[in-house]
Amino acid sequence: MKTLVLGLGNILLSDEGVGVHVVRLLRERYQFPQEVEILDGGTLGLDLLPYVEDTDRLLIVDAVQMDAPPGTVARLAGEEVPAVLNLKYSPHQMGVSDLLAAARLMGRYPAELILWGIQPASLEVGLELSPAVAAQVETVVQNVLAELQRWGIQPTRRGEI
Repeated sequence: MKTLVLGLGNILLSDEGVGVHVVRLLRERYQFPQEVEILDGGTLGLDLLPYVEDTDRLLIVDAVQMDAPPGTVARLAGEEVPAVLNLKYSPHQMGVSDLLAAARLMGRYPAELILWGIQPASLEVGLELSPAVAAQVETVVQNVLAELQRWGIQPTRRGEI
C-alpha cells in the first residue's frame, strides 16, 4: 500500500507553514520505506492531484482554523477532513478541498485519510512559527509517527542502522 504524508502551508505566513515544517523535520530525521512518500506540498493545491490519486493512505499535516486556542492540536479522519479544510482562511484553502473532491470524483480517493492540524496563532507575514505553534511541532511529529506505526510503517531514525 502506498502512503503519502503531505505537509501543507505557506512558510511565508508564519503559522500557516506548520505542515511544511513538520514534514521537513520528518525527512531530516527519518528514512521511510519505499512505499511511503513524505511531501512538502506547500500551496500547490490541485497540482498535488497526481500524488493523491496514487496513494492508498493520505496523512495531511496543516494549520487549521478551528476557533480553538492557538497551538491546539487536532486529529481528524475520513469525512471530517474536507469539512474542516473548507473552513480555512489560507492561500491553499480552496485547492485542498478541490483536490480531495477531484480525487473522489475520479474514484481515486485514499482508502484512509487523516489530518493532523494545529490552530494557528498568527498568519502574518514572517518565516518563524509563533511560540504556541512551535511548541506543538514535536507533538505533531510524534503523532504522525504513531499514525504511521498504526499503519504498520516503521521508519528508521537517520544515523541508526
